[in-house]
Amino acid sequence: MTESEPSLFERMIAGEIPADFVHSDERTIAIRDINPQAPVHVLVVPRERYRNAAELAAADPGLLAELFRVAARIAESEGVAESGYRLLFNTNADAGQTIFHVHLHLLGGRELGPLA
Repeated sequence: MTESEPSLFERMIAGEIPADFVHSDERTIAIRDINPQAPVHVLVVPRERYRNAAELAAADPGLLAELFRVAARIAESEGVAESGYRLLFNTNADAGQTIFHVHLHLLGGRELGPLA
């Protein structure tokens, strides 16, 4: 995929690719990860495309904050807010980012242990 082609998330938003949506509003969506790394693994995604978290933070810090607010609401609705959950951005290839449309991972539902 090139930067000019629609991202996987843009194609999901357009209905071209099926996705398990758990949230949708005018600025964000949230979908279940197709390769979950925890019992709860949801991706919170801005509708507008930014390459990574750093680009989003520079361009629209309010939207970045909105991703965290949406994630907190989803953690509540998924029943992991009290037990604990992890929020994670992978930024660029060495960190494991494979879709270059920023997305926030929400993981929970079991003890997650250390990051590395």
